[in-house]
Amino acid sequence: MSLYATNRRLHYWASAFLFLPLAVIICSGLLLQVKKQVPWVQPAEQRGTGTSPTITLEAVLAAVGTTRAGAGAGWDAVNRVDLRPAKGIAKVWLTNGWEVQVDLVNGAVLHEAYRRSDLIESLHDGSFFAGDWSKLGLFLPAGVALALMWGTGLWMFARPILQRRRRASP
Repeated sequence: MSLYATNRRLHYWASAFLFLPLAVIICSGLLLQVKKQVPWVQPAEQRGTGTSPTITLEAVLAAVGTTRAGAGAGWDAVNRVDLRPAKGIAKVWLTNGWEVQVDLVNGAVLHEAYRRSDLIESLHDGSFFAGDWSKLGLFLPAGVALALMWGTGLWMFARPILQRRRRASP
């Protein structure tokens, strides 16, 4: 069997193996590409009333505690806090997946919404399914196989063109 035929057969079977992980990677990657433009993925960033923070982190936590998503929340319910002084906000990401944006000047809650981008990111890298096993044992090999299929597919595309040119030249 020729190398060309072997390569085609390899592509055929590899595509069946790679279909599901690559479908997850592609679909989640497309959502991540537009996360700033689609509020369903990541809440739109609001603007505060000033650019110089005047409240403390405790006041930010108190403001988060008044919301539906963070009712009575303490620091143990906070995943991370992203301070954006130029926009005058603090984005507080809670462990329950919600994001609360607080004005850094007056402590008002500007926006409260569910944040799906972290979930979509864990789907994208495979860690959602079984942690490091699926990330390194399934999604990484799928990515390497895709890169190899891209290279050999390019060769399968170029080979007939090169053969025609070779036959046409004297």
